[in-house]
Amino acid sequence: MNPFRILLADDHAMFRQGVRRLLEEVPGVEVVGEAGDGLELLQLLPRLSPHLIVLDLSMPRMRGVEALYDLKSLCPAAKVLILTMHKEREYLFHALKAGADGFLVKEDAAEELQAAIQALRQGKRYFSPRVAPEMQEMLADEYQGRSSAAEEVLSLRERQVLKLIAEGRSSKEIADLLFISQRTVHNHRYNILRKLRLKRITDLVRYAVEKGYTG
Repeated sequence: MNPFRILLADDHAMFRQGVRRLLEEVPGVEVVGEAGDGLELLQLLPRLSPHLIVLDLSMPRMRGVEALYDLKSLCPAAKVLILTMHKEREYLFHALKAGADGFLVKEDAAEELQAAIQALRQGKRYFSPRVAPEMQEMLADEYQGRSSAAEEVLSLRERQVLKLIAEGRSSKEIADLLFISQRTVHNHRYNILRKLRLKRITDLVRYAVEKGYTG
């Protein structure tokens, strides 16, 4: 049987080494590469063709969520397990919206990582026990048709993109200013429009002015 190929992406080399040792104990698993940030990860994807990417959220140059949007386009069949120190609902929400298949808190890695890998190999999803209450709240909100206020739903990066759009910046200018790809800018713009239930950029600019984003 061909090995289950895993690519690690985390900016802390020592932590990556520890995760790699845990993964190499799992039968049938092969760690095919490591990346220190989102841009390096995207460069490695075409050559390594992993079945699973274990991805940190907080990385330099390109954050994990930003990389997640792009890697799902470049390698749509690959599963993504978020492995992060963050367990707040906002991080879980944005990771799932970007297409993550699992979410594991780093402090649970030693006990839960192998179980998470096995679940994703079987086509299931996996969530750290530490985010279970947040998951229940999110599912309850979705079931009851509730949503947070728009300002709470937008991430910090989305608010930055919204401000720059309202200032009349082009996608290339926004990408250069925020050190992200134009594709990522387009993804953010789409998500902002969807979250705010707006259809046109002109509506988006009007909203930004009314809410003081251009101040």
